[in-house]
Amino acid sequence: MTKSDHEGRAPAVANSSLDLIGRTPLVALDRIHRGPGRIFAKMESMQPGGSMKDRAARACIDLARTRGHLAEGQPVVEMTSGNMGAALAVVCNMLGHPFHAYMSVGNSPERAKMMRALGAKVVLVPQVDGKPSMVTGQDIAAAADRARRAAEEMGAYFVDQFANEGVVLAHQLGTGPEIEAQLGMAPDAFVSVVGTGGTFIGVARHLKSVAAETVCVAVEPAGAEVLAGKVVEKPAHQLQGSGYAIRPPLWDDKLADLCLCVTDEEATDFRARLAREESIYAGFTAAANICASVKLLRSGILAEDAVVATVICDTGLKY
Repeated sequence: MTKSDHEGRAPAVANSSLDLIGRTPLVALDRIHRGPGRIFAKMESMQPGGSMKDRAARACIDLARTRGHLAEGQPVVEMTSGNMGAALAVVCNMLGHPFHAYMSVGNSPERAKMMRALGAKVVLVPQVDGKPSMVTGQDIAAAADRARRAAEEMGAYFVDQFANEGVVLAHQLGTGPEIEAQLGMAPDAFVSVVGTGGTFIGVARHLKSVAAETVCVAVEPAGAEVLAGKVVEKPAHQLQGSGYAIRPPLWDDKLADLCLCVTDEEATDFRARLAREESIYAGFTAAANICASVKLLRSGILAEDAVVATVICDTGLKY
């Protein structure tokens, strides 16, 4: 880079890592999918906590502080599969709230390491019926119960991400409008894996408000397709942070035009392909998003020149 590259432009300076949350780049994935149509992905892995949960964490904590539910210096407690925990560690660290994370031991240990490095106290909860790298709905319920009881005992604020409207507002007011602005239009379709449902609900709600014809696709792990109305046959799968065999409390059926499933094998394959073909090292849910986007474009449901938007949920360094 030469001196002339900087002339006429003042570098943007963030006041803190909190200002790095949101406004992520949108990247075209023209190598992993060469048509029909195109796939564009929000690089949520580039946020300070390494995932899209940074937006939700900031929104939940800001709402709690604004509404008087969280006092200065009060501890914060949450159940997490790892990404929300890392995100809350970032936010709470900067705003002066001690953070306690309760996570199933079945989630990847790299997530616990990151949370602890950011100053969080991490409690690993034994699994009920899952196994390492495969966390079930019952595992999550056990961790949530421990977190809720701990919050009551220490007088802490319990985030309760599955029922907290902040996880939806973060994407309805942030991610959705960003996608529309970056594309210069609403995409023909939006594809997202569902965990709490915050990303899917928030983005879909915004996109359908500006273009009702946008096809919004919910992605679930194969064998745990509750939103598609199927019987759960495989509660344990590799898509950590999603597919807990429950309908998220905030779920809105009217927003989902279609449900698609992705197998562990497909997610593993697309994760490797993302790294090799696009130089994007991401997690399994991001890979599932890309796999489902490819399936959608090849299905013939959309026009040949359709634009599909999706999300790179987190970095592969957490696995």
